[in-house]
Amino acid sequence: MRIAQPLRIAQPLRIAMWSGPRNLSTAMMRSFGSRADTIVSDEPYYGAYLQQTGDDHPMAAEVMASMDCDWHSVTTALSGPCDRPIWYQKHMVHHMVGPVALADLTGFRHAFLIRAPERVIASYTEKRETVTAADLGYEVQRDWFDREADRLGRAPPVVDSADVLADPAGTLSRLCAALGIPFDPAMLGWPAGPRSTDGVWAPHWYGRVLASTGFDGREGPLPGLTGEQGRVRDACRPHYEHLAAFKF
Repeated sequence: MRIAQPLRIAQPLRIAMWSGPRNLSTAMMRSFGSRADTIVSDEPYYGAYLQQTGDDHPMAAEVMASMDCDWHSVTTALSGPCDRPIWYQKHMVHHMVGPVALADLTGFRHAFLIRAPERVIASYTEKRETVTAADLGYEVQRDWFDREADRLGRAPPVVDSADVLADPAGTLSRLCAALGIPFDPAMLGWPAGPRSTDGVWAPHWYGRVLASTGFDGREGPLPGLTGEQGRVRDACRPHYEHLAAFKF
């Protein structure tokens, strides 16, 4: 008896979602991963970023040991076949310090996930004592957005985490329409716990998402930031506002 092999789709719809850290990016990965037609990848360039920069991130050695750290072979893999019609790739734009640029990722649908820098800074410093504007990637995210807009002749999709939390069904429906896929109500919830697709860094960074079963609802007032955190906010906010002008 011949055992059926998994279907390998040579040209899946590849969605590259670009954000910085603490942008609701893992919850969005959970949301897309709840679709039966979608496979997800978690920060595939993280190891290459750490190897090139030597940045002292939590669990850096474990991250590099767990994944491919070669920029070009990661890119080749991300551009290859998979066993689902849709391949959602969660990317951190500040990781892209190597030889791979937006123009190298042909055949992808690029989208941009943003969050108010005040919330990102407050969340990031819960996990890491210091934060710089470069750690959060707003300037690079703006540059990549502008490049993709120039290529398309129109703005690529921009989604704000605050809108996802306030109206998950409506915001995700608009995002799916912009990406050319049907909205699936399964995107609104998921079982708690880890996934095999999570990066090895999940125990340090994903505490809230691991306990979650869906989007948590509206956020409160923006945190007030002073000192160095306030200076980081001031450096990031113009880039955030540039992208926010194009959000759904």
